[in-house]
Amino acid sequence: MTPQAPASRALLAPELPLAFFGFLLNFVWEMWAVPFYADIGEARHWDVIWLCTQATLGDVAILVSAFWGAAAVARTRAWALTPRLLPFTIYLGVGLAVTVVFEHLATTTLDRWAYAEAASVLPVLGTGLAPLLQWLLLPPLALSLARYQLLGAIHVNASNPK
Repeated sequence: MTPQAPASRALLAPELPLAFFGFLLNFVWEMWAVPFYADIGEARHWDVIWLCTQATLGDVAILVSAFWGAAAVARTRAWALTPRLLPFTIYLGVGLAVTVVFEHLATTTLDRWAYAEAASVLPVLGTGLAPLLQWLLLPPLALSLARYQLLGAIHVNASNPK
């Protein structure tokens, strides 16, 4: 294996495409989910964009943290290139658990937001269905897109040795 330039190595860091695709997907979701949260519909446009951006940054932090949890179990950050059941389950499980805890704290103890009447809320957890679906749908998609990008970068690097 030939040594790579620092820029090439950075492009192969799995967290970068995961965070990038995670940001794009979660921002769209956060904007779509606005009607499920009380009082946000009356906010000014730029305030909603700012709130959704902050929520998206939190989503990306959860996403990358869950990825690192799976990497610790797999003992490699390259687990996303050849996904296996255990790291993938850890990835989803950590993110889902953090989401449930944060949603619970935000809607109760911290009183940061409330669900609108239009939101479906799970009775036992008190967590909205939208955030749970968000975690179940978007992180696997972000991981797949990141994997595709990383495999392409590896292929290009292998085709163009320096």
